[in-house]
This record gives sequence, C-alpha cells and structure tokens, in this order.
Amino acid sequence: RAIVNLLSLSPGETVTSLIKVTEFDEKKYLFMTTRMGVVKKTSLAAYSHPRTTGIVALTLHEKDQLVSCMVTDGKQEVFIATNMGKAIRFNEKGVRELGRTAAGVRGIRLGKGDSVIAAALVEDGGMALTATSNGYGKKTPFQDYRLQSRGGSGVANLKITEKTGKVLGVAAVREDDEIILATSGGMIVRSAVEGIRTSGRNTQGVRLINLKENDRVASIARVLIRDEDEEQEGQ
Repeated sequence: RAIVNLLSLSPGETVTSLIKVTEFDEKKYLFMTTRMGVVKKTSLAAYSHPRTTGIVALTLHEKDQLVSCMVTDGKQEVFIATNMGKAIRFNEKGVRELGRTAAGVRGIRLGKGDSVIAAALVEDGGMALTATSNGYGKKTPFQDYRLQSRGGSGVANLKITEKTGKVLGVAAVREDDEIILATSGGMIVRSAVEGIRTSGRNTQGVRLINLKENDRVASIARVLIRDEDEEQEGQ
C-alpha cells in the first residue's frame, strides 16, 4: 500500500524509519538522530496514541532532517557516523529523556560541511561496517572506538579520498551476517560479512562492489542469517 494511505505526508517529506512495535513498553525508548548531529530519547509509551494525521515525534531545527530512529532499553551504547568519515560512540544514559515535541540535544559536534548519515546500537562482539558512495568499505570492531561523552567531535572512522567517495552508510554487523548493497543505478549485491577485511579506524577499506560509470552506492542493509536459519528450522 502507498504510505500516504497510512500517514499524511507533507510535500517533500519522506519516511526515514519503520519500526515494529508489539507493545508500547514504558521501559523502552525511541532514540532519534538527525543530520545535524542532534539526538533525542523519548519513552516509547509517549507514542501509544497515534492519529491518522500523525503525531509530533521531534521538533527539527531549520534545514535539519531525521536520519535514524531506533528502539532502545535506556542502557545501550549508540554509534553515530558522518559522511566525512567521523564517528562517536557513547552511552545513551548521557541523553536525558525528553517529551515528544522537544528538539533534542547535541549527539556529535560536526565539522564544516559534515553531516550525520547513520546511527546504530553497539552490540557486544559486534562491528561497524562502513560503506562509501564509490563502493569501498571496511568492518571495524566497536571496541576500537573509545567510549566518549555525547556531544564530542568523535574520532576517525574511515579515511575519505577521491577514490573512496564519502561515507554513505554504516551497519552494525557480526561475522556470520550478510549485507546487501544497492546502487542508484539499480544494482544489488549480497555479500558475506566474513569475506570483508577487518581494518583499523583510519583506513579507506577495500572494494565492496564494482560500479558502472556514473553509478553510486545508495544504501547498505544488514541481513540477519541467524534469524533466517532459526525460522527455517522451526518450519
């Protein structure tokens, strides 16, 4: 079904996140991140009475946009990455709970011309898989990014060059996962995470996908092989 049949969108407005919710647990939170580095944490229960016209989830500053929305338990670590190759890891306990209409607080301090492109929840033993617009990428253990307080400038995540292009997305992965890369020209490649080189933070990575002329990577997504296998066994 067309999204406009479920939610009234303003001209130019698009859907950023789709989250499955079985119950509006007061002990769960929606954690939002914007392009300008603002973060906000609000009780999931605050969204338990939606309307067909929608309800306010976040007050955005002028020219800002919502990049990510995740469900957390209030005690998790958050990883935020920018398109100029910076990243920050901090505990969400450092972000106070705010109401639905609040504007949020600073999550990462951005340099000139930089912007947030992705946010993920840190998993024990997990890695950050970073992909660039020109098809390069790498995986780096989350533990390689020192834990900081929110609002800092972060650390180097990937070395940006003319060859690599800017960072286009980051996914939290494990060795037995797979990823899907989609390009603006309509190509899709599915790859095993274990086949991608593990590299340090300030490196440019390796080629993840061979692109045709003028094509660019548009998105990256994690494929949960463990869940698929368990579902097949259950059937």
